[in-house]
Amino acid sequence: MRNIESRKSPVRTRILMMTSAVALMAASSALTSPAFADEAAAKKWIDSEFQPSTLSKDDQMKEMQWFIKAAAPFKGMEINAVSETLTVHEYESRTLAKAFEEITGIKVKHDIIQEGDVVEKIQTQMQSGKNVYDAWINDSDFIGTHFRYGQAVDLTDWMAGEGKDVTNPGLDVNDFIGKSFTTAPNGHLYQLPDQQFANLYWFRYDWFSNPDYKAKFKAKYGYDLGVPVNWSAYEDIAEFFTNDIKEINGVRVYGHMDYGKKDPSLGWRFTDAWLSMAGNGDRGIPNGLPVDEWGIRMEGCRPVGSSVERGGDVNGPAAVYSIVKYLDWMKKYAPPQAQGMTFSESGPVPSQGNIAQQIFWYTAFTADMVKPGLAVMNADGTPKWRMAPSPHGSYWKDGMKLGYQDVGSATLLKSTPVDRRKAAWLYQQFIVSKTVSLKKSHVGLTFIRESDIWDKSFTERAPKLGGLIEFYRSPARVQWTPTGNNVPDYPKLAQLWWQNIGDASSGAKTPQQAMDSLAAAQDSVMERLEKSGVQGACGPKLNKKETAEYWFAKSEKDGNIAPQRKLANEKPKGETVDYDTLIKSWPASPPKRASLN
Repeated sequence: MRNIESRKSPVRTRILMMTSAVALMAASSALTSPAFADEAAAKKWIDSEFQPSTLSKDDQMKEMQWFIKAAAPFKGMEINAVSETLTVHEYESRTLAKAFEEITGIKVKHDIIQEGDVVEKIQTQMQSGKNVYDAWINDSDFIGTHFRYGQAVDLTDWMAGEGKDVTNPGLDVNDFIGKSFTTAPNGHLYQLPDQQFANLYWFRYDWFSNPDYKAKFKAKYGYDLGVPVNWSAYEDIAEFFTNDIKEINGVRVYGHMDYGKKDPSLGWRFTDAWLSMAGNGDRGIPNGLPVDEWGIRMEGCRPVGSSVERGGDVNGPAAVYSIVKYLDWMKKYAPPQAQGMTFSESGPVPSQGNIAQQIFWYTAFTADMVKPGLAVMNADGTPKWRMAPSPHGSYWKDGMKLGYQDVGSATLLKSTPVDRRKAAWLYQQFIVSKTVSLKKSHVGLTFIRESDIWDKSFTERAPKLGGLIEFYRSPARVQWTPTGNNVPDYPKLAQLWWQNIGDASSGAKTPQQAMDSLAAAQDSVMERLEKSGVQGACGPKLNKKETAEYWFAKSEKDGNIAPQRKLANEKPKGETVDYDTLIKSWPASPPKRASLN
């Protein structure tokens, strides 16, 4: 389970204490202000709030007319929705819920809570069968969980069957860039993406462009200072700025930033695809098969083990290498206080102006990193920094995923009564509808649609967003994906990561010992799931233990990658690419339909 209070806090303030008060005021207002639904309200919102849009105002009105008609049987109903504390969801709760009520007559109480609480509450509803919320915005990392437990509504079946009368005919599922992330092994959609952002490489473009620094780097390392393609180059750059440059304008600078406190926020630092960046797992997009970036092997739809002894890779050489590098870089190249920081404490540090690069940086930070007056901003409103695709470790091979995307997705549970579920589905479609798809919540800079990304409004804003738009328009984007179908119970397994890797971070265990413990713990959870039979024909069925050599040989024979043998040289020559050349190599016009999905 992730501690999302610390996970994403740099991009929004906490409003948990305000939620109850706001809810009480809203309830009081509801007693005196009857819900209404009409085209006048729709026109007001289209003119005043839902601009710019990928649709014309006439087409926006047509879409709202459909919502008004479809919502008529539920007019006056009050439903409950929930999502984690993110800027985009705060906007939905504060503004779009109000718009939905005025246009459709359905009142929505949209709670904003920590992601850990979202996880706890959705587990409660799944286990008890009692309806806690009608509409969930739940991370797509749960796709393997939802598919196997059978508590989430199969949206493919729902839209064609029981929910057809409340499914917007303009809902273009193939336009959603996260569609593949929310599709189960049976090919059916279980969640509808509502927001997403990526974990990328961040660097000081102004420093990397400095002729003096470039000359010194080239003289020392024999290649150009630029965006690192591999971890060797990242390490060289970290060494260069930390120990060669040392100070810029009298300020001590560092070549790397991270955090290391044994805390729940440490878990997602690794589950969010750090191992895949190193080269753990197999080829495959959106996730490696048969072994994914969590080191879990799946045969058919059944997870069969995560330890190397069972054919997994969570304690294999690639995974251990990823932990070794994480620890070494933090000790050698990050500010001394980084070791004792949590995610929320470390997040603002790059904006203070003394960090050269950060290998694990979320694009959700963009809004806070472009504020006027920051040490990393120019006077003209352009950033001194850029974001770019992440470098890969020495075990990484072409065809593997390279990073993580957070994808919050609309989810319905079967335990929600059908009438409330239908009203909830209308609300979920409304907040991702084309009419409001370029809503002002994009201040949080998250994307869900291909048509959003290529809109002219983002072309105009691109120079002030440090490469965010260019990345999302690039073919590289497909290599950044969420946790996938191999993970059978996300809440139970995710919490094991910070506890075990935290032992390596604190020095209580070596990286190998920590990953051995994690592998054993994951297999233990899956063994219990297997014995319970609760996940049916796609639940875990663990392989018998074999020697590591058995699995190394089998992966080679089968033409797979994981688990890999230990490399004789884990630091090949560094490789970089010029940022501006990289950007120019990407397409300047939309791709053919669905080619990036």
